[in-house]
Amino acid sequence: MSLATAVLRRAMRLPAPRTSRVTVDRDVAVPMTDGAVLRHDHHRPAGVSRGPVVLVRSPYGRAGWIGVVFGRLVAERGLQVVVQSVRGTADSDGVLSPFDESSDGGETVRWVLDQPWCDGRLATLGPSYLGLTQWALAPAAGRSLRAMGTLVTASSFRDQTYAGGSFSLDNALSWSAMMRSMAAGPFARSTRLLRGRKTLVDALDVLPLREADRRATGAQVDFFQDWLRESDPGSAYWARRGYTAGLAEVARADVDVTMTGGFQDIFLPWQLADHAALRAAGARPRLVLGPWVHTSAPGIAAGLRESLAAFERVFDGTHGSGGVAAATTEDAPVSVTLSGDGGVRRLVDWPPPDAVHRTWFLRADHSLSVQPPPDRTAGAVHWPGTRIDYDPAVPTPAVGGPILTGRSGPRDQTALEARTDVAVFSSDPLGEDVVALGPVSATVFLRAEVEHLDVFVRVCDVDPRGRSVNVTDGLVRLAPGDPATGADGSRQVAVELWDTGHRFAAGHRLRVQVSGGAHPRFSRHPGTGDPLGEATTLVRQPREVLHDAAHPTAVTLAVEPRH
Repeated sequence: MSLATAVLRRAMRLPAPRTSRVTVDRDVAVPMTDGAVLRHDHHRPAGVSRGPVVLVRSPYGRAGWIGVVFGRLVAERGLQVVVQSVRGTADSDGVLSPFDESSDGGETVRWVLDQPWCDGRLATLGPSYLGLTQWALAPAAGRSLRAMGTLVTASSFRDQTYAGGSFSLDNALSWSAMMRSMAAGPFARSTRLLRGRKTLVDALDVLPLREADRRATGAQVDFFQDWLRESDPGSAYWARRGYTAGLAEVARADVDVTMTGGFQDIFLPWQLADHAALRAAGARPRLVLGPWVHTSAPGIAAGLRESLAAFERVFDGTHGSGGVAAATTEDAPVSVTLSGDGGVRRLVDWPPPDAVHRTWFLRADHSLSVQPPPDRTAGAVHWPGTRIDYDPAVPTPAVGGPILTGRSGPRDQTALEARTDVAVFSSDPLGEDVVALGPVSATVFLRAEVEHLDVFVRVCDVDPRGRSVNVTDGLVRLAPGDPATGADGSRQVAVELWDTGHRFAAGHRLRVQVSGGAHPRFSRHPGTGDPLGEATTLVRQPREVLHDAAHPTAVTLAVEPRH
């Protein structure tokens, strides 16, 4: 056992390893049918000459934390691990075509199964892109695949890229710049690190967006340009790179799937959609959720523990006894760690079947109430609302939330809520704890002088000192006729926020923000119908949020029932 893994084992709360001796066959070549050679490191525990194999496919190299956490640590549990660099990364041949991983994944599976040291049983493991590669290869693995350890990921990255119909600019450009730096080699990577994040931050404001990659990296990034061109939901580009259709095959193959997600993670809604699809197909995936951002250390540790427990179940026939303790059980396959010091919930499903829905209405005095607004319009068509003057030239900034890099997660909202382009509505102090546990949605009635605009809604927790911290949020991009404009000129907008598990403590207040965006997490809406990547003209987008009896703007949370 190395010093690094000894420290990590304690930090990640893993039991003692089964073996302290692991050998690594490095840079093993696997030929693809098109002539490209992909390379991997094969981690072999002492005393294991033949057995099951855990396959990890990564675009981030095989050394560093990838090799230690998902290679050596797993091998110390007595399992062989193959950590492969995907096409066009590290020393694997070819050109990286992000997310197009089914062909190479299938060929790698067949190669591994054909090796004398593999007994025909496979598992897969990894977070984020390493999770997508699992879904990509699963159909080819068939019943040889016994377990999948999927962390903060989804079977398709398309909807995350265009969250709410917008464009996840910060995530897309940050990842493009990171991959460009990794491909440039150690010297160039060090030089770019010295330049810091400022170059990237400056690039996030560039118009048109098709110039942003050049500003961030010094050259055009082909796949970033692809994402700008391929925003149509029916795009063949994304159909090739989506693996949701294979979920039913995984369910039929009775694969032991574990899923770890964070309430502040960029993939959460789509990971939960995968969970729902598996459940609908008859599977019983294990789901662990917590107050984590993307690839945060506590979330990765929780996901590794859950995955290793699954590997013990399928390969050893054990149930965690004397090995890795799972957070889930057969009777309660969902484990949720709440934010807000709410403790842990063991659930039979997600969303919790016994959750109740509670609605808070936005009122004209900027309060938030469980009582709907009174009908004082005396038959009038129009009732004054709250005006928000969104200007894309000075866009409402993103403060915290599910972001790939930078200051993500829960953040102080004081400065944001002081802006004139953010409307704030607050409840009275709560008389008792309210535990939000499940989906969150909003219905926003508005009138706008333009038809192209975004609507952003955020729910916050305000403590007795008045400090507001974000809990969950969501955005939707509007186009002419979608949604339709009513006879009185208003539009009823449905906004799906991230699911959450959070305790609003007694004495705290709920707060709802309504604004026109969260740049650069979501690319600012120019206010025109110009294609994504081409807009240079910015149009102000004033709107009036309505909150009278005829237009009951509200937020609805699934909450834990009172006992």
